[in-house]
Amino acid sequence: MENSKKAEILAKALPYMQQHKGKTIVVKYGGNAMINQSLKEAVINDLVLMKCIGINLVVVHGGGPEINDLLKRINKESKFINGLRYTDKETMDIVQMVLAGKINKDLTAMIYKKGGKAIGLCGVDGNMLQAKKLEADDDLGFVGEISKVDTDIINSSINAGYIPVISSIALGEDKETVYNINADTAASSIASSLNAEKLILLTDVPGILTDPSDPSTLISQLDLNGISQLTSNGVLTGGMIPKVKCCSDAIKAGVKGAHIIDGRVKHSLLLELFTDEGIGTMIK
Repeated sequence: MENSKKAEILAKALPYMQQHKGKTIVVKYGGNAMINQSLKEAVINDLVLMKCIGINLVVVHGGGPEINDLLKRINKESKFINGLRYTDKETMDIVQMVLAGKINKDLTAMIYKKGGKAIGLCGVDGNMLQAKKLEADDDLGFVGEISKVDTDIINSSINAGYIPVISSIALGEDKETVYNINADTAASSIASSLNAEKLILLTDVPGILTDPSDPSTLISQLDLNGISQLTSNGVLTGGMIPKVKCCSDAIKAGVKGAHIIDGRVKHSLLLELFTDEGIGTMIK
């Protein structure tokens, strides 16, 4: 690439950098971008860059593949009901070990390796995420839904210059039971409680497509009325429905923009935030 082209790209990014400086952005980190080492390093690099230009960054992560792997090692079958992991007591212990332990600390260490500052947290820390049992048609065990977010520890971490890296487990309202929380849902609740500027979901799809088999049908921008139309027309199906609901809930709670982007594309965070075209679907 010619130097003039490189300079033009940087110059076009400047207004977006100025726009986002000092704002809070919550990134839900998951999917293939968490298990592919090359993609993982690109995401961490993007996060550190975003922090360096003054964005108040919060990272919320899951860890489904790693949980599946550990369950397989102990000869325990992973069971899902309507896209949610059935979580008995033994599985909850594994979830807590993997999410609040290995994954959380690995991500924190990687941010430090890239020159950033991070603090690894889980929803139990500081009673940050309070939850109650998720009521569903089928019993899901220790799967919860968030009833309250205490943002004190998150804001204190941001004000001290850290990137909070939060795993999606929560403490029950009884202050005893620990619940497994869907990471998209946790990110949405945290973004809403922080009055964040943006919620970004890193996924394994390009965004919202009118034809799931055709990437060229990507919808770049959408509002809540548009979501209702897509739902009634049957365009939104399967795993996209809960993701879009998380985005809708965040928008209704005051978050200004929610983005569903493809974490399989290197530097997708930068492309979505700092270019005119973006890369995924932005819901306003």
